[in-house]
Amino acid sequence: MKLRSIVLLSAVCTTLSATVLLADEPTTSLTQPAAAAAPSAPGDHEAAPGPHEAGEHYQPTYITVLPFVALLICIAVLPLIPFTSHWWHHNRNRLLLALLLAVPVILFYLFGHPGWYDHETHTIAARGLPTLGKMLSHAILAEYIPFMVLLFSLYVISGGIRLRGDLPAHPATNTTFLGVGALLASFIGTTGAAMLLIRPLLHTNAERKHVKHTVIFFIFLVCNVGGCLLPIGDPPLFLGYLRGVPFLWTFHLTAEWAIACGILLVVYYFWDLAAYRKEGPFEIRRDETHVEPLRLEGKRNLLLLLGIVLAVALLVPHKHFLGLAKIPAVPDFFREGVMLALVGVSLLITPGGVRKANKFTYAAIAEVAALFIGIFITMQPAIGILKVQGPALGLNQPWQFFWATGSLSSFLDNAPTYVVFFETANSLTTHAGPGIMQLLDGSFIRVDLLAALSLGAVFMGAMTYIGNGPNFMVKAIAEERGIRMPSFFGYMLYSIGILIPIFILLNFVFFVFHLV
Repeated sequence: MKLRSIVLLSAVCTTLSATVLLADEPTTSLTQPAAAAAPSAPGDHEAAPGPHEAGEHYQPTYITVLPFVALLICIAVLPLIPFTSHWWHHNRNRLLLALLLAVPVILFYLFGHPGWYDHETHTIAARGLPTLGKMLSHAILAEYIPFMVLLFSLYVISGGIRLRGDLPAHPATNTTFLGVGALLASFIGTTGAAMLLIRPLLHTNAERKHVKHTVIFFIFLVCNVGGCLLPIGDPPLFLGYLRGVPFLWTFHLTAEWAIACGILLVVYYFWDLAAYRKEGPFEIRRDETHVEPLRLEGKRNLLLLLGIVLAVALLVPHKHFLGLAKIPAVPDFFREGVMLALVGVSLLITPGGVRKANKFTYAAIAEVAALFIGIFITMQPAIGILKVQGPALGLNQPWQFFWATGSLSSFLDNAPTYVVFFETANSLTTHAGPGIMQLLDGSFIRVDLLAALSLGAVFMGAMTYIGNGPNFMVKAIAEERGIRMPSFFGYMLYSIGILIPIFILLNFVFFVFHLV
């Protein structure tokens, strides 16, 4: 009965949303260039451009963002409400809700949008099915599929690697674990690094009573802050890569990464040192006597992970491999095909016992796939609004982008939040110049704004359990091991007290005084 009630409510909300969106008069949001609005001068034989000729200036009204906002609120709130929490845990229900909220947006682009403007080809599709087709091609084919294939590949291949062993859980040992995880996060993804290291870290600390703080810092460092050096490190950066940010550009964030990780590791070391001294003699004795050297199983998957990195970096659609003109340009989805082939190799060559010992399942990646198909569709009107209204938001300084992107990334998933502010920064820049990067579609973006919004999305995804996908997965694994993790708001007390001072320091060092 609960399921039927929720589905019925979702269907009603979807119908109402669709009615409201379609009732909107699209031409009221279609702005004309000033030259087009003025009367023709004598002797001027050029006709004023019609709506489709000004299609790039079309702005959906704000009400069209409601399905996107509703979906993000559902992601944040439904897991916390007792009435809906059990229902929400089924991926089938997540997918149903995501698709239901995508329906009003699909109907809007089918019936209410005057014509999709393609910024890459500078053409406008006719209203109706051509416009809907362009929107779905952009949202699903160009972004969702590459995004999901990358996450799926990293998730499955890293699931075939198992680090086993039990070291003495000294503060130096735990700090080393976190430091290695923060480095790996950029090269095998935050999800891959978290799934690889959380279980051996918990096993190493199994004899200790005070472990909660270790998991919290693990979420800070491995699930979030550590993943900003490569596009495969964190989903927001990969979406930037799909929009034309060079693969190695994120290495420009090394100083920010090093300072944030360094401060967190120092704070953690002294915190864990104090916690270690609270352990009783029995726990210390057990920890010192139950020792097993670290062993890595499934080593061949490390080469496959390297293959994923090379595929993302070198197999760019419509570009020649290594810039060699004699080699045909990389076709669409060839990169994704290579990554899926590497996944297939991993499944063939990895002994089944490794994934079984890792308690590997496809549930976590299925959750991401179910939700993000709705996110990528419903966020299209928001992107359209920001392309027109971005300059009017009053955001023009790096520190503003850092805090605006980070604040939303704390409570919403950081990937769509990154896209929203990426488009805002993109709309502020119209020409080439010093400190400006040209993107694949021919548009431009200021490098200082790109750095600020990238760091805000990646770093502040650590502020809550829902800021980034791996956060909740690590929390669940820790609780399976009997560790009593903080509540949603209890976790925020840690993140506010520890992370916000670090972010304020980074803000002044890099974005206000430009000391580094």
